[in-house]
Amino acid sequence: LDDFGTSYSSLSYLRSFPFDKIKIDRSFVSELATREDSMAIIRAVTGLGRSLGIVTTAEGVENDAQLELLRREGCTQAQGYLFSKPRPASDVAIMLDRPRLLAFA
Repeated sequence: LDDFGTSYSSLSYLRSFPFDKIKIDRSFVSELATREDSMAIIRAVTGLGRSLGIVTTAEGVENDAQLELLRREGCTQAQGYLFSKPRPASDVAIMLDRPRLLAFA
């Protein structure tokens, strides 16, 4: 379920479709250190994912502070410029050899 918490995503979709991942929109990640409501939303989504056995992925992670806060809240995956700019699929094998990508687990 992409961009959870924005646009047309709804809690009812979690029961209607067999989702295996909830992606937390970058708009919440970008302000999680400065807005209590963003942190509350991330905390709620990661808790929901944990309770339902669904992976949670945070979009738009740009710095170590965001990554640490997401880890603390139980977010299971992250993506963003902290790890890499968008790259072609042919670069994936090289990127997986980098320790930073494996550090989130």
